[in-house]
Amino acid sequence: MTMAAAVQSRTAESPARSKASRIGHVDVVRDLAEAEAAWRALEEPGHLSTPYQRFDFLASWQRSVGEREGARPFIVIARDAEARPLALLPLALRQSHGVRTACFMGGKHTTFNMGLWNAEFAAHAVATDIDALFAPLRDQVDVLALTQQPKRWHDQQNPFALLPQQSAINGCPLLTIEPDGPPASRISNSFRRRLKSKEKKLQALAGYRYHLATTDADIARLLDWFFRVKPARMAEQKLPDVFAEPGVEQFIRNACLAPRGEGRIIDIHVLECQEEVIAIFAGVADGQRFSSMFNTYTMSEHARYSPGLILMRYIIDRYAERGYRSLDLGIGSDDYKRMFCKSDEDIFDSFVPLTSRGKLAAMAMSSLNHGKRLVKQNQMLFDLARRLRQAFG
Repeated sequence: MTMAAAVQSRTAESPARSKASRIGHVDVVRDLAEAEAAWRALEEPGHLSTPYQRFDFLASWQRSVGEREGARPFIVIARDAEARPLALLPLALRQSHGVRTACFMGGKHTTFNMGLWNAEFAAHAVATDIDALFAPLRDQVDVLALTQQPKRWHDQQNPFALLPQQSAINGCPLLTIEPDGPPASRISNSFRRRLKSKEKKLQALAGYRYHLATTDADIARLLDWFFRVKPARMAEQKLPDVFAEPGVEQFIRNACLAPRGEGRIIDIHVLECQEEVIAIFAGVADGQRFSSMFNTYTMSEHARYSPGLILMRYIIDRYAERGYRSLDLGIGSDDYKRMFCKSDEDIFDSFVPLTSRGKLAAMAMSSLNHGKRLVKQNQMLFDLARRLRQAFG
């Protein structure tokens, strides 16, 4: 039985089975403000979610990017018999060719997609709970396209790992940080020596320093630099500039300025001197994992001293010293990522049909993503696809 058929068969039985679920009621909310209280409650410590699903992050994306793309909020909230939130799925609904598709909010700008879960509920979730969660959606959605999901987050299983699944198109290199481990346990001594040798050239520059941007003025200044330099870097590599798409710059700026505890929703790490910004790495953090979102480095002669790698060494050491347990550099297996990240996050896609029309769409989506993954895994096919993309713009 195919993945799509297996899910279709199981969800078809859900009305009869949902009585055994701990879910008392499921609401579909189409207004961000209406969902905010339950959403923020499930962000609190003791719950299960990734930093990419924070309300402030996705609300900024929806208002700046999602609305422009025709994506409408479709937020699914499951509650127990006492109306306490058990789970929240931050989805967006799109319609194309007569098919209603619900996918995670965030588009290209989330490395990981996952629901927000009551941790105890998530730890004991079974297929009956998933069926009860999906059952009320069938008259509003044809297919759920649930992509780039981690199988586990902070050592707890993602409840959607119960769904039939396939490997995601791209992998995500991961660095696991040994608690209280020596510096060499995360970056080898030989690699550190090479980076320190390169950094000596930069240390001679007036005002050279590494720091985390903390003030609104500093953040705005660094983003102004990023949105000038990144397009030039992308053009140099003949890659499409996703940051030039409508609304993306405003989304990034809003999220970088939005406060979160002692930091921001997106934190910006920087190497600079008095003369110029040399490199930046920006990402999200949650007390246990730092996940990189975007980066770039100077177009000047200082680029030859590998400032991006030097900055990453600072970032890794910073979070290791603060008790973080892991760090990732985002989707894709670029060579620089493998210099630091020796393993991979296990991420998967699930395409869940809720109607007969959705069944056909799910099979098509599954096949398309499987084909893309095969291309990414085969260097010859990948190089051919890249040349074709460059040739046709």
